Amino acid sequence: MEQTAEEFFHDFRQEMLAGAEAGSTYQLETFMDTVSNELIETGFVDGFEHCHYRAARGMRVDGYWFNDEGVVDIFIADFDCRRELETLTRSDIDTTFKRLINFFEGSVTGSLEPDVTTPEYGLVSQIRDGKSHIRQVNFYLVSERLLSDRFEAYPDNDVCEIKATYHIWDISRFQRQRSSRGFKEALNIDFVELFGDGVNCLPANLGSDSYQSFLIVMPATILAKLYEGYSSRLLEQNVRTFLQARAQVNKGIRTTILTEPNMFFAYNNGITATAQEVETRIKNGHLQIVRLTDLQIVNGGQTTASLFHTQRRDKANLSNIFVQMKLSVIDNEQSEMIVPRISEYANTQNRVNAADFFSNHPFHVRMADFSRRIWVPAQQGAQRETKWFYERARGQYIDAQSKLTPAEQRRFKAEYPKPQMFTKTDLAKFENIFDDHPRWVNLGSQKNFAKFAARIGKEWEKSSDGFNEQYYKRAISRGILFRATEKLVSEQPWYNGGYRANIVAYTLAVIGYVTKMRGEVLNYQSIWAAQAIDTSLEEAIKVVSAIVYEDLMNPPQGISNISEWAKRESCWTRLEEKCDEIAKRLPDLFWSSLSTDAEEKSETKNAIQIQKIDNGIEAQRQVITIPGKTWLELKNKMTDLDILTPKEVGVINIAVQLPHKIPTEKQCRVLLEILEKSRAEGINL
Repeated sequence: MEQTAEEFFHDFRQEMLAGAEAGSTYQLETFMDTVSNELIETGFVDGFEHCHYRAARGMRVDGYWFNDEGVVDIFIADFDCRRELETLTRSDIDTTFKRLINFFEGSVTGSLEPDVTTPEYGLVSQIRDGKSHIRQVNFYLVSERLLSDRFEAYPDNDVCEIKATYHIWDISRFQRQRSSRGFKEALNIDFVELFGDGVNCLPANLGSDSYQSFLIVMPATILAKLYEGYSSRLLEQNVRTFLQARAQVNKGIRTTILTEPNMFFAYNNGITATAQEVETRIKNGHLQIVRLTDLQIVNGGQTTASLFHTQRRDKANLSNIFVQMKLSVIDNEQSEMIVPRISEYANTQNRVNAADFFSNHPFHVRMADFSRRIWVPAQQGAQRETKWFYERARGQYIDAQSKLTPAEQRRFKAEYPKPQMFTKTDLAKFENIFDDHPRWVNLGSQKNFAKFAARIGKEWEKSSDGFNEQYYKRAISRGILFRATEKLVSEQPWYNGGYRANIVAYTLAVIGYVTKMRGEVLNYQSIWAAQAIDTSLEEAIKVVSAIVYEDLMNPPQGISNISEWAKRESCWTRLEEKCDEIAKRLPDLFWSSLSTDAEEKSETKNAIQIQKIDNGIEAQRQVITIPGKTWLELKNKMTDLDILTPKEVGVINIAVQLPHKIPTEKQCRVLLEILEKSRAEGINL
């Protein structure tokens, strides 16, 4: 049964209270973390930085983010720890947005001059100093209240001669966001309303009732305008990750736009897109698409972004440039399964390690498998063991409970407590910090995940056996350490409420670096066993975090925004140079608690051997589920295409004899490779 808004509000409120208590943060900060994560995951914004500022002059702000395209997102929270669901009225909205606008105007004009030690100083300075490069400001009002039914719209306008858009996220909109697995607000494009006419197309009748397909010659001006208006929302999530890992403008595409625009159609591979619904009409004898529901570009994000950037930065004329587009119409029920496949296969021409790290990549599947079967050691006084829940696809934790009875939901939450749920972006954060990449973490969750994806993808292709139970337990231990550090930093007397994410990232990176300098590593086994950090590590964190804070607060001359300084490689380099001195200030008890590098390598070697055995058993299990007659059919088809090597012929001849003869584990791994080869050739059994 679907929750009412009131029920969702009360569950949401309990989540805020539990999160604030677990992280030793203010409820407002927890609220902003929660809602910003929702907006980042679904592509409405690229990132988020906390910045809580209140002024008697009717100014207020709660967070911000600058993207790479001249757009700044500024957030204000309508949050007061309300116990009951209340209504957000038009007058409330007007008053709240006015405070945000006043803050932006004061920053642009220079009339607002906050104290240099505060987080808002960096934001104000960045807006003031970079105002000539800001082409758009997006004002976000996020509320724990329910938007009034009488409210209609808040129109765009200009603030200080900069285009301004207004976005309201109330409790019902967040409820819709979470209502089903993978749900996101559909991007609906009305071409007639936006561009004055429909777009001509050709139907590609493939004789299938499962979906429609169209071929379109899309004007580049329309693509650039769509990207300007909807940016990352236009790009399917895997393509967003693609672009995060690359430069925004492809040099070859830019050169063609500027020097040979008439050849763009011939040179460019075109765009692959999907939609859930399409509305067409006949005009002047031509079929036109007039409206698309949930338009997503699944391949061609680089082309689309490059058209927009080259037009904006180089004043390029796009009027004579056209791009071929293949549009597949996939309904909502099939989209979750089919769209990622289209995205994966369409992007093979732009090879990226691990196929852009889709949520169904074997790495994520293996991590999820570990999380569903590995129990956490029972803690003193605990009545039962628990597990961590790895959410490899957005919304899995909630979806896993959606069809359970209340009693079953209680059992599920007892087995998988909410504080023990972690996502792909959480994992990327835990791992990159300790692998000497703290700067990446400060770039924002999406860019950090893209870096993690490329790095782990390469390692997976070299050897997947390194991603074993020991790796999983170490990742959880790093997560425990990360969250404990967040809590400790918040409790320090020098902490003023800003830059916690930056301080935590660099604190843990420094601790990891100084231990590595001495040929030692943190004792992750003890963290896993206790599901907590000990006092010696707590003391080390307190010492290092204070040093990191002091260093971050004193950026080089000419840099006023601490968050921007934390994103630079030189920020980490400067801290690295201080690590010898930092190591001397750490307590002896900390050094005595560490493991040696030799011990760690021995454990890693054993874990790899165990994983190899597990992989062999799993390969054998998969192979023997396929009957011998199916292997014979596969052999005949691949023989006709002459794509089997002599070695593969010998191995598949054994599989043909199933169940009377069982292939070895090594042979089973070859048979799984044969299956992959057959799928690549389009052989379906």
